[in-house]
Amino acid sequence: MIRLTHLFPLLAILASILAWQYPDLLTPYKSWIIPMLAVVMFGMGLTLHIADFRHVFQMPRLIIVGVMLQYTIMPLTAVALSRIMDLDPVLTAGMVLVGTCPGGTASNVICYLAKGNVALSITLTAVSTFLAVLLTPALTVLLVSKTIDVPAVDMLLSILAIVIAPVSTGVLLNHLAGRFLKPVRAMFPLLSVVTIISIIAIVVSLNAHHVDKIAASVLLAVFLHNSAGLLLGYTASRMLGYSAAECRTLAIEVGMQNSGLAVALAIKYFTATAALPGAIFSIWHNISGSLLAGFWSNRKK
Repeated sequence: MIRLTHLFPLLAILASILAWQYPDLLTPYKSWIIPMLAVVMFGMGLTLHIADFRHVFQMPRLIIVGVMLQYTIMPLTAVALSRIMDLDPVLTAGMVLVGTCPGGTASNVICYLAKGNVALSITLTAVSTFLAVLLTPALTVLLVSKTIDVPAVDMLLSILAIVIAPVSTGVLLNHLAGRFLKPVRAMFPLLSVVTIISIIAIVVSLNAHHVDKIAASVLLAVFLHNSAGLLLGYTASRMLGYSAAECRTLAIEVGMQNSGLAVALAIKYFTATAALPGAIFSIWHNISGSLLAGFWSNRKK
């Protein structure tokens, strides 16, 4: 039986089409985007354990390499693609936000399906999420502040409120009362899917009046951005001599982003158009990650 969570890409595409055709149904819910993402982040925290952070001390070199690859490959690729494709400053800001955000929670599932190192994947997602408080605003300022105003301090405070506080609360609750929260944790994958699909649909509805004019260029940019992250993450890991399982994990962590956070920050500090790359990335990286996991799962490590 196919679970609803497995249909995420298809449902997201259908919701986007409906939002494009009937934007007035969803545009009033623009203000819901940030609270909805905070709920998703709380759910992520409930899946994490204190022990996940101890892995940092057990494999420090891998963690450092993974974080460095993620916060260099994805931001720089975003800027390069934006310049090559001559995207306007607003869309460039959206691309850079996707590139400077931490790893996405879906990467842990994809890593498991791809026969990667799941402990490494979970740890990298957790570490990159907490580092995003400083790195996401700092890198965004560094890369796009010449063409568009970036309120770095406000962005930092937003990440604390949208990501760090909910995730930390979830981790703490899981640590203190984890055995009692099993039914609640079981609900969050479905809740996360519904929430992210809703966020994507709202972003599309806000861009409905001109999405047909920019969709093709943004689709291509997102496809190339995600592909570059996966390919360069894997290639760099192989060059450093890591095992196949570790290379798969690092590739997935580099190529799959917390694009929901990029959407929330774009909506709050830029425009709805800047949120479009993040919305499309949310759909595409689940498709590409699933295809890659299927390919790797049938191969020997």
